[in-house]
Amino acid sequence: MAAHRKPPQRSLGGNTARTAVTLALAGAATATAFEGTGNAEPRLTPAEVKARVDKLYHEAETATEKYNGSKEKADAAQRRLNSLRDETARRQQKLDTARDALGSLAAAQYRDGTIAPSWQLALSSHPDRYLDGAAFAERAGDRQAGTVARVREQLREIEQLRGASRVELKSLRSRQAEVRRHKRTVTGKLVEARRLLARLTPPERSRVAGDGTTGHSSRSTPEQAGSVAAPGSRAGAAVAYAYQKLGSPYVWGATGPDAFDCSGLVQAAYRSAGVSLPRTTYAQINAGRRVPRSQLQPGDLVFFYSGISHVGIYIGNGRMIHAPNPSAPVRVAPVDEMPFAGATRVA
Repeated sequence: MAAHRKPPQRSLGGNTARTAVTLALAGAATATAFEGTGNAEPRLTPAEVKARVDKLYHEAETATEKYNGSKEKADAAQRRLNSLRDETARRQQKLDTARDALGSLAAAQYRDGTIAPSWQLALSSHPDRYLDGAAFAERAGDRQAGTVARVREQLREIEQLRGASRVELKSLRSRQAEVRRHKRTVTGKLVEARRLLARLTPPERSRVAGDGTTGHSSRSTPEQAGSVAAPGSRAGAAVAYAYQKLGSPYVWGATGPDAFDCSGLVQAAYRSAGVSLPRTTYAQINAGRRVPRSQLQPGDLVFFYSGISHVGIYIGNGRMIHAPNPSAPVRVAPVDEMPFAGATRVA
């Protein structure tokens, strides 16, 4: 009976192996091509880029105002903490002096011994003088008791100061965490906006940014810009300051003198006029008397967006000076270029 032999296995070689490899590579290339197609960003038109960039700038400015507010609170908390620490150090120095005095008195009593007052009177060669001395010692004892009481009170006060310092330090760390969080948000939005703008040609970027000066040079005078005189000296001084800063770069978190964000420009302009304003847009809108849009006068603060995230200084004839965003310097612009939210008269 013939033995059944297993037919030999043919190895993948020659044309068969080459065919298999070719198919595998073709499949991988096809998959890669589909994957690349799926991940590739679509080509955006300049109008679409502008819409996205404007949205990013608005979101960044909202975060900037939150950053400004958190930083202002963090700075205030740091000042309070420093004051508490200084006061604690002063109290500690007084306490150390009082403790040294008590220690010296205790050491003197120890050296003098502890002879009973009755025996001191019996053994004294001058009873009258002793009695006078005993009365003085009693008064000194009262003073010593008072010193001890004051030391105890100082200890309580120092512990209270240290407790307040711990609370203030916790508040400061919380504020600092907020500052860092808002800073990351602002930075991320601005990086994304720059990435989108980099995809455009220089002429397209110029059109997207726009000159925003409504026909007026960044160095225009009030007369060239069609401005009208401010009703008061302080408002006039603030408007004049804003004109002097036309062309200054927008830098988030900046308050001058060479760069500004929107609320920083407003704060600096009125500071030059002797008026102290809060740091943020949402605080500035409550810093004066609200006025309707129909009654705007030069120097009034005009606010935009529902979150009160942008502000400018009204200069008359429907125009304002403001610090727009990182793509544009301080400039003259129409009030109606953004959603109007309200106005405040501070001077």
